[in-house]
Amino acid sequence: MDACCLVRRHLHPPLQLPPLQRLTLGRRCRHRSVTIAVAFCSTAPDHHRERPWESYDRDIQPHAGSDLARSLQLLADMQAAGMRPSAAAYARLIRALARAGRALEAEALLLEMRHLGLRPDAAHYNALLEGLLARAHLRLADRLLLQMADDGVARNRRTYMLLLDAYARAGRLEDSWWVLGEMKRWGIRLDTAGYSTLVRLYRDSGMWKKATDLIMEMQEVGVELDVKIYNGLIDTFGKYGQLADARKMFEKMRGQGIKPDIETWNALIRWHCRVGNMKRALRFLAAMQEEGMYPDPKIFITIINRLGEQGKWDELKELFDKMRNRGFKESGAIYAVLVDIYGQYGHFRDAQECVAALKAENLQLSPSIFCVLANAYAQQGLCEQTVSVLQLMEAEGIEPNLVMLNLLINAFSTAGRHLEAQAVFQHIKDSGMSPDVVTYTTLMKAFMRVKRYEKVSEVYSEMERAGCTPDRKAREMLHDASVTMEQMGCY
Repeated sequence: MDACCLVRRHLHPPLQLPPLQRLTLGRRCRHRSVTIAVAFCSTAPDHHRERPWESYDRDIQPHAGSDLARSLQLLADMQAAGMRPSAAAYARLIRALARAGRALEAEALLLEMRHLGLRPDAAHYNALLEGLLARAHLRLADRLLLQMADDGVARNRRTYMLLLDAYARAGRLEDSWWVLGEMKRWGIRLDTAGYSTLVRLYRDSGMWKKATDLIMEMQEVGVELDVKIYNGLIDTFGKYGQLADARKMFEKMRGQGIKPDIETWNALIRWHCRVGNMKRALRFLAAMQEEGMYPDPKIFITIINRLGEQGKWDELKELFDKMRNRGFKESGAIYAVLVDIYGQYGHFRDAQECVAALKAENLQLSPSIFCVLANAYAQQGLCEQTVSVLQLMEAEGIEPNLVMLNLLINAFSTAGRHLEAQAVFQHIKDSGMSPDVVTYTTLMKAFMRVKRYEKVSEVYSEMERAGCTPDRKAREMLHDASVTMEQMGCY
């Protein structure tokens, strides 16, 4: 049975685009008001008519990605002057609006095109599809595909690649197989990016052995393995404990003249730390620094944890000295603070002292640095210090973002303080922010820790209602909570 028929059975009707008629659309948001005028103004001021069509259309396109408000104003001025943009300009605007999370306005532009007699093509549908998938609105994306089929617009390589990437990220195996089947049916071959997505799908689905078969398949069809493919394979082997295969892949990568990037080194260090092979992990860390790179804070926290468990703080101090000598003074200062947070000496158990130490190093404080510090405290369940980091961040004139608030939820979750975690979650919603998958999943973890299993199900349902696609971790927690409740006789 055709996939469209299956979708029609289980979904609402497709987006109902009206027939060609006079249509005026308006959208009002909390922080901004945007009106997309469709009807032409017959009594436009003279200064609008003086500007040529090419000037409007040429200015709309480049500013759509960098200054969306200006592009929309140009669109309004253009329409007030009795002109309309080109199909390429519409595609740029639809993509920009969709990427900014303003899917309703992007859809309104698609409707406007139909009203004006401009037939939207695959580029316009793909632009809206990309935005919906980026925001994990998979059901809306499915409905858009139905509308695309009803309008007789054929899906192309871009359509299928967007779907494959989104389905792989969401862990939707059956949908991913369907996309691959459709691509094969229409003679669309996977490119390097497609194979990279497939490697990620196998990694997240526990099918690491299939990742090995991909190498032979790629060689048979003549697709070159790039650094992204190799990174995916190394990460896949490492995740499932096949470190010997991961190292072989690393050597093969270098043998083909492909230079490892920071993701390559991070994966090798992370998975060797995970199994406690610190000797090899530190060897990769040294080689990474020889290449002029250094790990991101999360990887370094893993190293700190493992060496700290083994009581090897002197080795960590020695690493910092080497990093400073190589010119990584800024990173060395950040990592030194992290060591003291995790270390046995407890020099910087107070967040204010941490920030003061970084300032003494003449380090420019940025949101990422505050996130590093907040994450370090959060992982230990030091809630007060995590809150203190946010307060210090605000004192520096930096507005806490969703990432920081997610870290705060995580800190309360780790400490078993679910009520505070729930309060932060409510603060996020009251502030006008949209909780993401990390927010919901972290809150679910907080309730799991205090055995409030019924709340886990409630948060999961709220996540789905908000249009967020639950990730694998959320689904596993829901399953565990449901099984536990069933065993307790709670339904």
